[in-house]
Amino acid sequence: MTLQTIKSLDGKDEYVLLPIAVYQSLQDEIVQAMAQPRVRAKDDVYLPFVLEDYVDNPVALARMQAHVTQQELAHRLGVTQAYISKVERQEKVTPKLLERVQSALALNAIHNA
Repeated sequence: MTLQTIKSLDGKDEYVLLPIAVYQSLQDEIVQAMAQPRVRAKDDVYLPFVLEDYVDNPVALARMQAHVTQQELAHRLGVTQAYISKVERQEKVTPKLLERVQSALALNAIHNA
C-alpha cells in the first residue's frame, strides 16, 4: 500500500492521507502521540504566515490587509458583495479597478489613524 503525502511550501512531507481502516486501527496510538508535548527538531524553524504567499489577487490582498470585509468594500464602491467576490476570483484585475479599490480602502486607513 502506498500512502499519499501532502508537502509543505518548502517541499517537506507534512501530512499523510491514510485509508480509514488504517486510521481506525492506529487511532489510539495517534491520540496518545498527539497528547504528548511536541519537541521541536533543530531544523524545525518557525515560519511566519505571510498573506502574500497565499493570496494572488491584488484586490483581495489589499482588502485583507486593510481589514475590510467584501461587504464593506462593496458598499464603499457602490457594487454588490457578489461582484467583489467575482473580482477576487479573477486572475487579472484592471489597473483602473485596482486604483478605485485602493482609493476606497484608503478611507479605512484615514478612519483608523
